[in-house]
Amino acid sequence: SGSYFPVKTHPFLRTMLSGLWWPLLLGLAIACQASGMSRGWGAYSYAAAYGGLALVLFFLERWMPHEKRWLERDGQLWPDLGHTILSTVAAQGGALVLTMIGLTWALRGRPAASHWPTGWPLACQVALGMVIAEFGLYWAHRIAHERDWLWRFHAVHHSSTKLWFFNNSRFHFVDALKSVLLSIPLLMLVGAPGDIMLWVSALTSFIGILTHCNVEMRFGPLNYVFNTPGLHRWHHSTDLREGNQNYGESLVLFDQLFGTYLNPNRRPPVEIGIKEALPRTFLAQVKAPFVWHKYRLAPGSSDRDSVGSTRG
Repeated sequence: SGSYFPVKTHPFLRTMLSGLWWPLLLGLAIACQASGMSRGWGAYSYAAAYGGLALVLFFLERWMPHEKRWLERDGQLWPDLGHTILSTVAAQGGALVLTMIGLTWALRGRPAASHWPTGWPLACQVALGMVIAEFGLYWAHRIAHERDWLWRFHAVHHSSTKLWFFNNSRFHFVDALKSVLLSIPLLMLVGAPGDIMLWVSALTSFIGILTHCNVEMRFGPLNYVFNTPGLHRWHHSTDLREGNQNYGESLVLFDQLFGTYLNPNRRPPVEIGIKEALPRTFLAQVKAPFVWHKYRLAPGSSDRDSVGSTRG
């Protein structure tokens, strides 16, 4: 029946905490990141902040879960871990390759003109970097839903039948690499400094793990700026009218601009996932997109109103 911690909480306190968790946890992760970077820890500060955030979410999901059913085991712990490791290696490897290409270009004396506002306050530079990267991430995500040849890789992420902090990085490595290739070059093109790129990557990860967490939260006006768990749960719906919405990675700016923003005034669905019968083991899931004919729904299927059944 899951691992819910039946701790009694006063209704007023529970309501207050549910409205505080998202901004409080993001703020603490940012503070940890800033403290580490000020001490010269670089990427290690991100690892510490992300690890601490994951640990806190582990306990919060069991104290104040959004859906108790999502605490039940689904047999995907090890596949989730495998995809996390492989997609992280692919994403970081792709970012490293792009960085080396950028350095090579600069050393050859042909750098692209940089229009980066280095005189702006750090927070403003990071905000600008988030918007620029988000443009690429939005379209990388959207085309993965609209093109069958990309959906087959993205389907691995949507095949999960529950949302919790641990499957935040449950992505096929090809899907993860695609997102990097369509976002990092935009920051490089405008000459974003290395520390800004680190901040953008860290914030995207912090918001991402919060987006997938199974914690009871309220968001209010935050829903109109950030991709919150409340919005992202609709994105995992098996109904295409809901699942093909809210593509933003961290922000919902481009969802609002391009008409894919969805924020109904009702509780998101409990039943999530896809209709394709993807295999349950890690290696088979890695292989599945390359033999997609075994899993893709037939054109005449009665499940054409479900996520994944009408891609391409």
